[in-house]
Amino acid sequence: MPKELIVVGWMERVSLPGLGLHDIKAKVDTGARTSALHADRIETFERDGARWVRFRVQHDGTKGRVVTEHPVHDIRSIKNTSGVPEDRIVIRTDLLIAGHRWRIDLSLADRANMRSAMIVGRTALSAHNVAVHTRRVKLRQKPATPPAGRERDLS
Repeated sequence: MPKELIVVGWMERVSLPGLGLHDIKAKVDTGARTSALHADRIETFERDGARWVRFRVQHDGTKGRVVTEHPVHDIRSIKNTSGVPEDRIVIRTDLLIAGHRWRIDLSLADRANMRSAMIVGRTALSAHNVAVHTRRVKLRQKPATPPAGRERDLS
């Protein structure tokens, strides 16, 4: 049975519930392979024999900065907006967009000079039958955090 087509605008409000971040302004960018979240004060550390990362996020939903910790999934060479490769920490967490939820790989990067705190890249979209409307923003008016029991887990 074919998956439901999810159509989103090129700018949407998303949530990262595993990080406690909701209603984030995100650019949906099929030109970017990997999703990225603006973070600063990024530092790795060991916890119970595993590598973790602590970082700070400017969160417009709380109008302040949030410090969070998460297990490190990978360290990858990822091209920045200028096309220059840089090593980035990648975490694996849930993305909530347009009332749908699934796990994505998310790199941590300094996006201070960018218009949106987050980029949702094509790898996060491709397995979930998502189409991007290039002339519309906030196409899906469903809240980024749906009422309890209403979100659809597409993992």
